[in-house]
Amino acid sequence: MKKSTAGQFAKFAKKKSNAAIKEGFKQEKRAYKKERAAFFEQQKAEQRAKTGQPIVSKTGKGKAKETVITNPVNIERAITDDKMPLNKFIAHAGVCGRREAAEMVKQGLVKVNKTVINEPGFKVSHADEVSVNGKRVYLAKNLVYILLNKPKDYITTTSDPQKRKTVLDIIGKATPERVYPVGRLDRNTSGVLLLTNDGELSQKLTHPSNQIKKVYHVTLNKPLEKGHFEQILKGVVLEDGPANVDVLAYADIKDKTQIGVEIHSGRNRIVRRIFESLGYDVKNLDRVVFAGLTKKNVERGKYRFLTEKEVRDLKYFKKGK
Repeated sequence: MKKSTAGQFAKFAKKKSNAAIKEGFKQEKRAYKKERAAFFEQQKAEQRAKTGQPIVSKTGKGKAKETVITNPVNIERAITDDKMPLNKFIAHAGVCGRREAAEMVKQGLVKVNKTVINEPGFKVSHADEVSVNGKRVYLAKNLVYILLNKPKDYITTTSDPQKRKTVLDIIGKATPERVYPVGRLDRNTSGVLLLTNDGELSQKLTHPSNQIKKVYHVTLNKPLEKGHFEQILKGVVLEDGPANVDVLAYADIKDKTQIGVEIHSGRNRIVRRIFESLGYDVKNLDRVVFAGLTKKNVERGKYRFLTEKEVRDLKYFKKGK
């Protein structure tokens, strides 16, 4: 049943104290540093294994135990022989989701060790040379998840032939990994945007069947009339078919140009087109929720890394949440 109460959006207006915000940032920074340290330590261990150098591991308080690798070849094989289906390899390399990867394999766009493979379930490992459309791809050793509070005038692509500003210009050198936006926000839409190199998660969050929830704060050029309010709740017909919202509310009961919209559809510019079809101009469109992620405590044009709990929630979300 559709709802139309402003209370649906009140929770997004709550703010934490400055002390709580600073402490939250400190904890996230500590966690991220710890994750990075663990990742690079693992890389060093793998390099030692390949060269036969000693591996040092701490045991107890400050004590260290040294183990000498006597057969580095066997160690390297153990590291690289963890096989997985070809489409999963491509997804984990950050190229695309597993479904799309499977289609690319079937179309003959993927080679393994310079041989075209048409079976998505073909088993490959780190040691295999996998190329997609003639370009070699590698497994992402460090999965990265970044939440960006996107400002206007930035496009959600990894590059732009017209040299316009992209969201990657904002995150700069936040990570050495190649990340890309999950879904899109048009140039004039601001708010929550997820960037990651986790192709499997990206596929899950953008596939229409999963009905990912999105909440927008809309500013119109004039107050939304009651009749149009009811019409939107019932559904409007656009050039590409019917469009429905799940929740519609006045974000500010004293200012009926401020509207809150909850929607699961991922169709292009769907929110703008709903209001434009009834004669309204959308002056400002801000996404405040995407798949349970909010932009609270993240200033416009800033970003942060997701917590481990947020990543788990994204990977195991329930349909329609």
